[in-house]
Amino acid sequence: MSVDVCYLAFGGITAILLFGTLYSVTYDTYLDTSNPILTQLPHHLHATHYFANKSNILNLYFIKRAWGWTSAAFLTLWLTSPPHKRTVHRVVKWGVETAAHSSFGGRVHGHPPVGTVFTVPYEYCFTRTAISRETHPSLFVGSFAESSLWVPDDRLPVLPRLRKGHDVSGHVFLLTMSVLFLVDQIRVSLRARTWSLAHACAVAFNIVLVAIWLFAISTTSVYFHSPFEKFTGYLLGVAGYIVTLLY
Repeated sequence: MSVDVCYLAFGGITAILLFGTLYSVTYDTYLDTSNPILTQLPHHLHATHYFANKSNILNLYFIKRAWGWTSAAFLTLWLTSPPHKRTVHRVVKWGVETAAHSSFGGRVHGHPPVGTVFTVPYEYCFTRTAISRETHPSLFVGSFAESSLWVPDDRLPVLPRLRKGHDVSGHVFLLTMSVLFLVDQIRVSLRARTWSLAHACAVAFNIVLVAIWLFAISTTSVYFHSPFEKFTGYLLGVAGYIVTLLY
């Protein structure tokens, strides 16, 4: 009995993320991006491990543009499919995934609401320096001045504090959702009896991209985010794909 390729993809993602995370914990290779002190610093292995450097080719030209690549791969697959496979239903699924990417991606990578939280140089947090318009006028300019309008004058000066939040792994979220979506679309092609040359090339393009995304999941799991951050990104990615099953 044949095994559904979507199950294989799901199992592959889970295994890669699990082993990569265990490796990162065992050998201390990951960067905790929820730590406000570390999040803006280079990875502690950036000088010796190529994929720990955010300037690597995989991150700059593929992961940062992951949904664009995924959308391009889907469109080549859909446009070269036989007419009876070129259904609106498949486009709707892509639209749902795009909406999930826009919705979750904005929350995962977004910034705190203006007026609720505003940032200052973190050294002020260590020195417990009181901040007000009178003592630090240079801080109350530009966008910071706009956010500071939400702080009444009678509440100043204020003492800044470091807050450790939860930085969900947006890469794991997006890559997980992309792999599951593309494999689901490839499955449609695997059920076709014959392929045109153009469609065969499109299928090959999709398979290569899935392989790249799986490799990207492995590098992310080894070098970036705490285990829980990766786990929540994984759950969001799976949830984003599951939504398409409702359509």
